[in-house]
Order: sequence, then structure tokens, then C-alpha cells
Amino acid sequence: MGHMSDVENTVVEEQGKDEKMNNSDEAVYLYCLGYTDSLPTLEGTGVDGNYCLKLQRLGDIVAVWSKVSLAEFCGEGAEIRLKDISWVGPRIHQHEAVVEQVMSHSPVLPTRFGTIFLSLASLKQFLKNNHDKVSQFLDQVVEREEWSVKGFLDRKKAKEERITLELSRQNETLSLLSPGKRYFQEQRIRSNVDKEFTLWLEGLCNTIAGDLNSYAANFSERQILSSEATGMDMDMILNWALLVPCEDVAAFRNLVEKANEKHDCHGLKFVLSGPWPAYSFCPTLET
Repeated sequence: MGHMSDVENTVVEEQGKDEKMNNSDEAVYLYCLGYTDSLPTLEGTGVDGNYCLKLQRLGDIVAVWSKVSLAEFCGEGAEIRLKDISWVGPRIHQHEAVVEQVMSHSPVLPTRFGTIFLSLASLKQFLKNNHDKVSQFLDQVVEREEWSVKGFLDRKKAKEERITLELSRQNETLSLLSPGKRYFQEQRIRSNVDKEFTLWLEGLCNTIAGDLNSYAANFSERQILSSEATGMDMDMILNWALLVPCEDVAAFRNLVEKANEKHDCHGLKFVLSGPWPAYSFCPTLET
């Protein structure tokens, strides 16, 4: 999915005398939070494929969780496993699948992969401590979806297009010059385009951001990734997350398509993906 690349193993310590799991090696794995009234009993298993999904309700808020083996996520060997993509990958995929299943029924506040509680009592206290913040967030994402827009640039193509455009604009003046003077003037034009390229690109991106923001309830800039990470032969120049009202999604998607049509000649490509749960807009919760 692309929004869960930051693997974080979060263990929430027990608070006071907590209710334990049936087995001391078992823990509570939290996937997300939603509205109690919107969420039916869920089907399927959790990240390890062994334990079924469960609901823990506190008033109008419900936590989606499953049991996991504590030893898999904590202690000796856990750090190595959490860096092993063959172990982490399928579990992240299942984590996201659970969150998306919940999203089909309720506004959702997703939690990071690897959020562990040592007992149900700890989870209940967590819900109690964060109830108002969670409720406020869920209200804000009702009928809204997160969409990702990534921008990629072919710098060589973009600069050559800018140079060609400027040479064409000054063609009449250049044609009056002697061959020697024309050569030096063309070199000066190339140098000026190179110097002004960054400002031109920033202005273009700001314009596109403004257009997209007109359809968004919220906007977040995400980390720029390397070509090795994206698998693209173009440089990533922007990575945006936007929270878009469902009624505006069609117009939003159309705007991205038009931006691609308009700026393909400039060496720019915009990649749209979604809808996702609102990972980029989650509040920081007290643990």
C-alpha cells in the first residue's frame, strides 16, 4: 500500500494490576480504532494468521485487536525479524487488510504496524485516556479518504524542453546575429534556464498543490524517496497525502489526470493512489 513503510514496534507497558492473557507469551495486537455502532463482528485472522480478530468496546469507540505471540515482536530475535522483509512484508499486508476491512464499515484511525499491549486492561486504559482525541479524529474523517500523489521528474527532458521553448521565443532575435554571436547567445540562454530551473519547478509544484488543495480537507507532505526505493528511473520531487471528501474524489482524480496531460512534455509525471485509511493525518495518542 505504501503508507506503512515505517515499521515501528510499540509496546505499551501494563498500568497497575492488569488482566492477563491466557498465556504469558500472549499479547494484544492493535490494528485500528473505529465507531462502535458502525462495526459488525469481523471475519478473518490477525497478522500471524493464527488468532481471530476481536473487538474491545469503550462507549462509542471500538478497538480492533487480536492475540499475538509476544516473543515474535519483543525480546531476543525480534529486532532481526522486524528488519527481515520476508517476515515483515506478509504481516504488514495483513495488518493493512484488517484496517481496510474496518474502513469499509466505519471511519477509522489506523495504528502503526507492531503496536502491542501486554494485556486487555492496558488496551482499555489506552482507550479511556485517548477517547476524546480518537472521537474527534473519527468525526473529521467521516466520508473522507486519504489519497497519495507522488510527482516524478525526468530532469534532462524537462530542461531540454525549457531550453527549446526559450530558444523558440527568441528565435527572431537570434536569427539576426552572426553565427558566432548566435552560438554564445544560445549558450547564455541554456545557462539562464539551468539557473532558473529550480524556481520554475517550485512555482509549478506550488500551483499544482494549490489546485489539488481546493478539493482537500487536509494536506500533508511526506518523505521524498530515492529512485532505489521507488523503482522509477525518474527523480521523486514531491510526495503528498491529501484527505479528500468522497463527493469530490472524481473531480480530484480528474485534476491529476489533466496535470499529467499538461505537464508530460515538461518531463513530469504524477502518480495517484488510494483510497487509503487516513494514516498521514492520525493524531499522536497517549500511551
